[in-house]
Amino acid sequence: MGGLEVRNYWSFATAGEIILGNGSINSLGEIIGKFKARNVLIVCDPGIKQAGIMDKALGILAEAGLNVIAYDQAEPEPPVCKAIECYQFAKNQNIEVIVGLGGGSSIDLAKVVAVLLTYGGDPKQYFGEFKVPGPVLPLIAVPTTSGTGTEVTPAAVLTDEEANLKVGVSDNYIRPAVALVDPELTLGLPPHITAHTGMDVLCHAIEAYTAVEYRYLPVTGPAIYQGTYELTDTLALKSIELAAKSLRLAVEQGHNLQARADMALASVLAGMAFSNAGVGAAHALAYPIGAECHAPHGLLVGLLLPHVMEYNLPVQQERFARVAVAMEENINGLSVKAAAMAAVNGIKDIIADIKMVSRLRDLGIQEDLLPLLAERTLAVTRLLRSNPRRLTAKDMEGILRNAY
Repeated sequence: MGGLEVRNYWSFATAGEIILGNGSINSLGEIIGKFKARNVLIVCDPGIKQAGIMDKALGILAEAGLNVIAYDQAEPEPPVCKAIECYQFAKNQNIEVIVGLGGGSSIDLAKVVAVLLTYGGDPKQYFGEFKVPGPVLPLIAVPTTSGTGTEVTPAAVLTDEEANLKVGVSDNYIRPAVALVDPELTLGLPPHITAHTGMDVLCHAIEAYTAVEYRYLPVTGPAIYQGTYELTDTLALKSIELAAKSLRLAVEQGHNLQARADMALASVLAGMAFSNAGVGAAHALAYPIGAECHAPHGLLVGLLLPHVMEYNLPVQQERFARVAVAMEENINGLSVKAAAMAAVNGIKDIIADIKMVSRLRDLGIQEDLLPLLAERTLAVTRLLRSNPRRLTAKDMEGILRNAY
């Protein structure tokens, strides 16, 4: 775990307010009223429109007497051009509040548009950490999946099509003012999306819990992702417990409201944990792979997770053993190493049970591309530095080959 001790303090940030419960979407107009705003931009995707969720939100806001325009063309892993398009659509409308309604991509797009409507410019000038000059327009995040946790995080991910890479804007200024989490909005999610987003929750929580300790984060100066500490540990373990208990049920019984509520809470808790402690190599490796094959983010990180866990296991055996306990794996009589391995096998079991793709080859990735993908991952330093075990390009290629 080595390295020079660089700090003796940690800080914690999350969304300004978190509202979670069945039917909470109905309070959207009242929430916007707190901001003394009249003009509202909703950002969502065509699927949210088709599912009737956008119309439901529009009806609630119309009843509150608000002026609303809706941009419904968000895309998965939104390209930079979509942020520019949405900004151009809204920039002359005197927007005062933005509602990101949908999965992680819609909320991430709303975050970037909030920056652009406040400060102008090009999305690319905000790529990286701490590039946003100051507070942005109030953003209300209303997730319709239980996965990304972006409703409480300071990050927005776009696709830079020119560089063929997923890129992030990361700044506490873009944490939503309000996270409005209504489990009922997830009832219509198909099993495969429930599976992918649920694995994203588990990956967030496990990578946050097993990240490098904050004292030994290999960076000087401020950092969004700081490494683990007691508060992030508590949040991450509870998230793991909820997701391990309820993800299979949410996939198999999509209208089981208790399972959906468990996953919604697990997503929020994991988001609170990882957006302070950080994630690790599973997320870092998913960036160049996602840009290459455009597979869903949750599928990629979930597929990679057990292989990254195995790589990290030698330096975090006790923590992985505690992950196994949170997952309710039977570790009676096992050594710490065997108990830690039970967590890895438990994740593999979940992947099999929810019928998720478990091999990179099944995504159409060519084997001869693996060294290049490993090399590209080296650029994702923001995520790699909180991984508990250092990685070379060769190490990452080894993980990819194990996942192939």
